Amino acid sequence: MRFRALGPLEFLDATEWRAIRAPKWRLLLATLLIEAGQVLSVDRIAAELWDEAQPKTVGNQVHGYVSRLRRLLRDGQGELLVTQAPGYRLRIEPADTDFGRFLALVDSGRAAWRAGDTDEAAGLLSGGLALWRGNAFQDVPVSPLVRAEADNLNELRVTVLEDLAEVNLLRGQHGELSAELAELVKEHPLRERMRELQMLALYRNGRQADALTAYADLRERLADELGVDPSPPLQRLYERILRADGALASPAQPAAQPEKEPPPGPDLPVHQLPPDVPDFTDRRAKREAIAEVIASRKETGPPPVAVVAGGPGVGKSTLAVHVAHAAKPHFPDGQFYLDLAGTSADPRDPAVLLAEVLHALGITGAWIPEGLPARTTLYRSLLARRRMLLVLDDAANADQVRPLLPSTGSCAVLVTSRTQMNDLPGARHIELDVFRPQEARELFASIVSAERVAAEPEEAEKILRSCGYLPLAIRISGGRLAGRMTWPLRVMRERLADESKRLGELRVGELDVRASFGLSLRSLPPIAVQAFGLLGLLGRESLPGWVLGPLLDRQDAHDVLDMLVDASLVQLADTDAVGQPRYRLHDLLRTYALETAETFPAATRHAALTRLLATWLDLVEQAVDRLPPSLFRPKPGLTVRRPLPPETVAQLVANPLAWFSAERVCLLGAVKLAAEGEMDELAWELAAHTACYYDVHNQHEDWRQSHQLVLKVVHEAGNKPGEAAMLRGLAQVQIYRDALDDATESLRESLRLCQEIGDRRGEALAASALGTVERSQGHHEQALEHVRHALELVLETGDRAIEAQLRNGIATIHLAQGRPAEAEPWFEEALRLARELGDVHREAVVLREMSQLHRESGATAHALRSLRRALDIFEELNDERCRAYTLVKLGRLYAERGERAQTSLALESAARMYARSGDRMAEAASWQLLGELAATQHNADTARVHLNVALRLWQDFGADDQVNELKSKLHRLPH
Repeated sequence: MRFRALGPLEFLDATEWRAIRAPKWRLLLATLLIEAGQVLSVDRIAAELWDEAQPKTVGNQVHGYVSRLRRLLRDGQGELLVTQAPGYRLRIEPADTDFGRFLALVDSGRAAWRAGDTDEAAGLLSGGLALWRGNAFQDVPVSPLVRAEADNLNELRVTVLEDLAEVNLLRGQHGELSAELAELVKEHPLRERMRELQMLALYRNGRQADALTAYADLRERLADELGVDPSPPLQRLYERILRADGALASPAQPAAQPEKEPPPGPDLPVHQLPPDVPDFTDRRAKREAIAEVIASRKETGPPPVAVVAGGPGVGKSTLAVHVAHAAKPHFPDGQFYLDLAGTSADPRDPAVLLAEVLHALGITGAWIPEGLPARTTLYRSLLARRRMLLVLDDAANADQVRPLLPSTGSCAVLVTSRTQMNDLPGARHIELDVFRPQEARELFASIVSAERVAAEPEEAEKILRSCGYLPLAIRISGGRLAGRMTWPLRVMRERLADESKRLGELRVGELDVRASFGLSLRSLPPIAVQAFGLLGLLGRESLPGWVLGPLLDRQDAHDVLDMLVDASLVQLADTDAVGQPRYRLHDLLRTYALETAETFPAATRHAALTRLLATWLDLVEQAVDRLPPSLFRPKPGLTVRRPLPPETVAQLVANPLAWFSAERVCLLGAVKLAAEGEMDELAWELAAHTACYYDVHNQHEDWRQSHQLVLKVVHEAGNKPGEAAMLRGLAQVQIYRDALDDATESLRESLRLCQEIGDRRGEALAASALGTVERSQGHHEQALEHVRHALELVLETGDRAIEAQLRNGIATIHLAQGRPAEAEPWFEEALRLARELGDVHREAVVLREMSQLHRESGATAHALRSLRRALDIFEELNDERCRAYTLVKLGRLYAERGERAQTSLALESAARMYARSGDRMAEAASWQLLGELAATQHNADTARVHLNVALRLWQDFGADDQVNELKSKLHRLPH
């Protein structure tokens, strides 16, 4: 497939060139042609097609345009326009486009010119120019990428026209050239090189007066339109024509290589790079990425641009200067270094920077034109044939950089910035982060000395961790130690240990971490500064992006988050299991954010955290709604919820277990924030609701930690409902851990508090849990007493879900007492209630427990049906823990029936489920049961395998009784 873009956009359909009617299709094809061979993400395509005004169904629309374009190009199989994550790639070669062939012909023509073959050069350059049918991408709607590519191609065309004119002058064709150049000058009246060629052609054609008139016309135009005079080289040509210099009359001179002709200004190359650092450390992958960008330059293409972006203190400038020094041999005409002062209070004006560059190139005083456009034009003309590397350090934004970009690929540009420059078309972005630990150790040792580090390796490691592996902080702490040779590293470690004083310690000479961070905030609007400070209050964990909305009291704050990410103050950490991007602050930046937050009024901080925690609470409740019913779910307290938009909530908690797993650390952090902020009501509600997840996923340590934290706060606040709820939750963890005496104490205090405040439901739950404790100890009559008391309370309150659970509990106790006849009606009533309520989870629990009744009465087929039905329900509800419990019962029943294969399948499945949910004790018990069953079947080898797995797990827990029991059983197995 062939394409033409040097004029209206067309493609070759068999033997006919065809246009593309729809503007958006033309823009999509142009974008793919410019980035041919590269994968363009859907987001990138959308940005080019719609900029910021993207439709809500942008993904579908991009897919639709791609499908239509494929049909138009007869590419039904997607072999030309390939789908490749995360978007699409146009698979063509440069020779398949007219602009690709143009660039190749220009390269070949210039090579022939350099070799002295002016006839070959003229033919090749003329062939390239013949491909043009108008302006590049003439009928394509404007987008940043298309505009930049079209501007580059159009500028290159004019430059090649000048090259061809110069080659033809060398061939002695000044007669024909006079007329051609007269037309070109009308189109481009201010191009000095074109005027120079016109003056030479006229002079060699015997038209000295016309040559002088051409100069006078240019001088007048420049004065009127730009307020400048012609450049010194053009003035010198004018003077030579004026005095009829005979050396100008003949083209019979060696064909000079165009790149080596002395341009206007000084002959000596410009070398402005700062010195390289002697202790530069690694960064190999980043160095290679930048070198690859620089090496990709082609003189006929645009200049390659590498943007090194990263947060304050990560070493962007150091890396850029180091790479620039390494690249010097490839840029014999010199290297510019410009400090753009983008993080200062007054970033430097590109017009002032261009004046400095022009001065370095020999353009001084009155010869430097006024105004940014004129200076940019002259600057690009002077660099068009030079091979120069430009290092633009500390750029504020793309607007500051654009006027400083050369027009041709003879030059390369290396930009450093704390800001992501996504609006700089064609730039390759290299993101720089803190050092890896090994890199940090290398830099620290090179400053402090390897001997001192080797003498105190643990202290060195702690210093580096306190520095967050940030190169600037490492250089400062190392510098302080290097200046204090008698200090042990321990002294520096101790000084950095206090996080509140850490930034104050990280200062030496002109290097100051706090000041460096402050520069990044200076350029941000107040709302972004506030967001940065408030994020510092939320701890070290990675966070979902939505948290900024509640913090700032806005429905959506993604624009503010983008500001912080673009300024490299907030990092994109990863994407979690529910598809949320997660963000974090570097440790030292978080310390600075905390300092920033301390400048806000206390009421502002408190209100922001209250809004955020109320949003967390609402999300937790919404997620719990999607979990199996739980008796640990409390009645709502007094906290006013702050919901996110319904569509956001639905997306986040569609898979509640995945969401809870992704936010587990954040939720514990939220409970801590509420507790530390003495927000007792918020704290206990958050902790109590999250317990529903902790129970399903066996997160007993988080459960214990959150409830103990909050218990102290609610007790001191006199919040009795909260204290009662926390005590009940703690008691359940204590039951799971067989700390039954502690559980009894917690439950009795919870019971007392509930009686005191008249919370009948809470009292019933506490009494029921006391029954569980008694039953676990074999005290069945005492257990019955507690559960019957709980049932009386529930019958008063009318809570039928708890009633079904309690009736099931009474039945289970009767069964444990060996009284199946008394158990049966309680089971039947519990099952009837569960079905009447539509509580399928409770129905499955009752069926599972009833299976024991059927089993003991000899009705194993009935028991099997009950267990299979229960298992089906738990599978539908995605309750893996209850599935595992059910599979264990099923495995025991299969064993009794002599169905060995089914026994192994059920128990092994249960063990794997326990492992996934984190219940390692239940996993150990499952493998132990498998081993014991294999031993009873005289299968010693299988028994040994399973019992050894269980033994390792019990050893991990330090469960000495189980370990000794298993060792004894393994010893008794026949060898």
